[in-house]
Amino acid sequence: MDITRIEAAARRLQGHARRTPLLGAPALDEIAGRRLLVKPECLQRTGSFKFRGGWSAVSALPEDIRARGVIAFSSGNHAQGVALAAREHGVPAVIIMPSDAPSLKIGNTRALGAEVVLYERGREAREEIGQRLSQERGLTLIKPYDEPEVIAGQGTCGLEIAEQAAQMGIAKAEVLVCCGGGGLTAGIALALEARAPGMTIHPAEPEGYDDTARSLACGERQRNASESGGLCDAILTPTPGELTFPITSRLCGPGVVVSDDDVLRAMALAFRHLKVVAEPGGAVALAGALFHGDELDGDTVIATISGGNVDEAVFMRALATLAS
Repeated sequence: MDITRIEAAARRLQGHARRTPLLGAPALDEIAGRRLLVKPECLQRTGSFKFRGGWSAVSALPEDIRARGVIAFSSGNHAQGVALAAREHGVPAVIIMPSDAPSLKIGNTRALGAEVVLYERGREAREEIGQRLSQERGLTLIKPYDEPEVIAGQGTCGLEIAEQAAQMGIAKAEVLVCCGGGGLTAGIALALEARAPGMTIHPAEPEGYDDTARSLACGERQRNASESGGLCDAILTPTPGELTFPITSRLCGPGVVVSDDDVLRAMALAFRHLKVVAEPGGAVALAGALFHGDELDGDTVIATISGGNVDEAVFMRALATLAS
């Protein structure tokens, strides 16, 4: 993996993915204790950064192989990204989703024309289901993070961060990235290594699901005790990816770990001050920037909001923190 693959993905994504802005608000700067800029990938097509990787992977397939269809496993955001990319390429998509995924994400994936296959998280292995169905139907499996073209697509977010920061005169910053399997973190890290080497990347994760932070600390891939039940469903992965961890271990600083309360408050503050909707897993980096500033250096921090596909009840729970 290198910058040339990310640049190629950017060319294929041109005219298809949205170029999301860098947003700021004085009130957030005050809470963070430094300049805080937010990259709202919740404004991306399908409501998350995952469209970048989905389009990159589908568009990179040879036409005859792509025509047979694709398959993916996801709690919802990768599902929607691949489903839309497949629909716009005119090919079938099968998406394997956990039965406890937010109903909004399951419904949106079906609305995009994909066949949804549900499984029991923690009791069934989505990888095994995916391999079986791909072999039975001749479908190409597009993994959510351990896939070079997916990582390259997510890296286009990093290209934008580098360009936008440079336009603002920012050469150095702490960059917090919402992290599950590490595709977005690894892609952004590779892009910034080439385009903005003065920036330091930190994976951000929720408490109890901080496998990347623990892995970076000890130098070996660690596993989470549980793969379900957490608030931040979008980034509940068992362990860092085989392809992503070598990249993050080489390029990233220490991980930042946040509580569910931090996440809910960050969601509410993003809505109040930036007028954007973040889902819990998409708000962990912002929570780290706002409430864990003592773990960061420098005068500027950039945080991703990686997705905004949140059920109403959870979002109302977040907004309730503004009154407390």
